Formats: sequence, structure tokens, C-alpha cells
Amino acid sequence: MSDSRMKKNRIFITCGRGIDPYLEQEVGQLGFPIFFKTQAGIETEGAMNDAMDLNLRLRTGLRVLFLVAGFTAENPEELYRKIHAIPWEEIIRLNGYFSITSTVDTPTIDNTRYASQKCKDAVVDRFMKKFGKRPDSGPERNRAVFHLHWQGEDCRIYIDTSGEPLSKRGYRKIPYQAPLQETLAAAIVKASGWNDSGTFVNPMCGSGTLAIEAALAGLNRPAGILRNNFGFMHLNDYDADAWEELRSNAKAEVKKGLKNRIIASDISEEAVDAAQKNALTAGVEHFIEFKVSDFAETEVPEGQGVVVMNPEYGERLGKAAELEKVYGGIGDFLKQKCRGYTGYVLTGNQELAKKIGLRSSRKMLFFNGPIECRLLEYQLYGGSRKGKSLE
Repeated sequence: MSDSRMKKNRIFITCGRGIDPYLEQEVGQLGFPIFFKTQAGIETEGAMNDAMDLNLRLRTGLRVLFLVAGFTAENPEELYRKIHAIPWEEIIRLNGYFSITSTVDTPTIDNTRYASQKCKDAVVDRFMKKFGKRPDSGPERNRAVFHLHWQGEDCRIYIDTSGEPLSKRGYRKIPYQAPLQETLAAAIVKASGWNDSGTFVNPMCGSGTLAIEAALAGLNRPAGILRNNFGFMHLNDYDADAWEELRSNAKAEVKKGLKNRIIASDISEEAVDAAQKNALTAGVEHFIEFKVSDFAETEVPEGQGVVVMNPEYGERLGKAAELEKVYGGIGDFLKQKCRGYTGYVLTGNQELAKKIGLRSSRKMLFFNGPIECRLLEYQLYGGSRKGKSLE
């Protein structure tokens, strides 16, 4: 194994807005130090093999960015010179393909595409000067990807070891309507505290993402195990043997089964069919009981567990009035059928949330795409305590 693969460097793991506390928890549990966190992600450190392992195991992260170089640049010309000085021939294959993305907030430039172009030119010109030929480049993010972060005069250039975002697990072949992103679903499962502890009930399951992510977490199955393409695989010193060893180690930690039930239902037969097919692709179909039923008729076994729901938010005009009844019904269902459980409702409509008619014990901020949402937690007491959960 080359020395460069063993060399530790800073790693920045990006995440969706609202997910950073759960990513921080996850990175810490995997034994990595946390240097700082922002809403955009977590900075840690490790070698390239660590970055590969993070791509395999992380449930809530979107991209694993491995630092190549940090420097200051006042303008695009200085950026070009400093990018040109990096030994790209050690990183990118001469016959390969690369793309460059960027986030830019600096007074000397107002176009991130121009910054990306400047970086690309610097890399290409270095290859042409050294070899008289160059790798291909373009917008595709399914091979070698590099990311420029330029804020003020501070520049950092990273290898995007993920390539395509880690939310693309590879199991969701049939999305069905507006599905939750896998990383958001994984964060919601983490926020609920469920880890094969009690029954996991998911009415209104849609394409099954919440139930599938719960099963993957409960079984300790790596989130990236189905993926056969990551950005790091297209680098000059990619070590396929090291990758296979990381996969084998992770597979050895997978549990054989779950102690508790996962129940998922939807009123739409089409949704349940899509969810079952996605669970089959994910390899967890034996661990989830799918049923076609109205949410109010969903089986909630005696005992304890969590009930997690993601109803429609009613963005379309005229839809909100129709949904008031649905949200009222959710309140009745939680109150009457889910005693002893903890209820969770993700909604992007705070007015509709009031129609649930229960007092939430916690409100957690998440973003479902561009929509600002709250994950509302309800303690659904059994017996004489149940009245305490009412407004």
C-alpha cells in the first residue's frame, strides 16, 4: 500500500440541513475525532482508507471530502497557479475522467462555474505540460470528483471520495411520488432513538424508505454495501483489495435478525408494491411486514416502540383544507391506538401540525429538500397518564 494512502488528512463530511447532530453522533460512534461542525457537516481526519470506510458505513452523511491542499488565493489567477502546482498526476489517471465542483464566497469572483473552470484549466494544463495529453473532464459526477471550497481568501481543494451523494444507496429502484431522501430517513430513525428497541411502526410508508433505513440500522447493515461505484474507485492509487477487506469487515458485523417487528402500511397498493420491491433490493424484505391499509387501521402491537409518520404537507393550493381531517385523524390514531409508544410526525406545514391536537415533547428541525420541516415527538402515555399528552 502506498504511503499516500496511509497519510492522514482532514476529512469534511457534508450533510443535509438539520442532520448535523445525527452525523456528529454517527462519526463519533465510528471512532473518529470531531474537530468542528457546521450546519453543512462535520470535520474529522483520517487516511484514504478511513474515507473509504466512511463511505461504506455512514447513514446520515452525503459526501466524504478528503483534503488535498489548503492555501490562500486573492483572485482567480492566484487560484490557478496554486492548483497547477499540485501533483495531479499522482491523483488522477492520465486516461481517466474528472469533474470539479465548487462553493465560492469571495469578492473577486461571483460565478462558481468560473472558479471550477479555472481549477479544471490548471489541472489540464499541468497534464499537457508533463505528458502532452490529458484526462477527459466534464460535469459527470460518477468518476473522479474534486471540490473547491473558496471563502474570502481561504481555499481548500478536496477529493470528493463519494462521487455521487451517499443518499444514493442503490436500493430505491421505484421511488413512488415524493420520497424521503435516504439520509434524511436515516436521521429520523436516529432521532427517534429506535435501534431494534421495541416495534417500529410506519403508517403512510410510501416507497418504504423509513422502514428500510430502520431495518438497515437495526441489522447494522452498512448503508453503502449495495453501491458498486464511488469517487475513490477512479483515483490513481485506488486499492481494490483494501476496499474488499473493508466490505468483509463490515459484513462480519451484520446481525442475523431483528428481535422486534417493523410494520409498514400505506393505503395505496402501488406504494406498498414499490416499498416491497425496494426492500427486496435492499435485502431486508424478510424483516418488514408490509400491509395495504389506511393509517388508522395499521396494527400497533401491545407494548412499546415508535410510530413514525410522514404525511403530505399540502403545498398545493386547496390541498391543505382536505389534509386538516387527515392530521386530525393522525392525532386520534396516536392517542387511541399507540399508548405506550413514542409518536413522530414529520411535517412541513406547521398550521396542519396544530390539527394533530397533541402536545409535542420535542420539535426537531429538518429540511426535506427545500421544505423546512419539524419532526414532532409525542409521548403517548398508557393508562391514566394518557391525558397528559393532550393540549
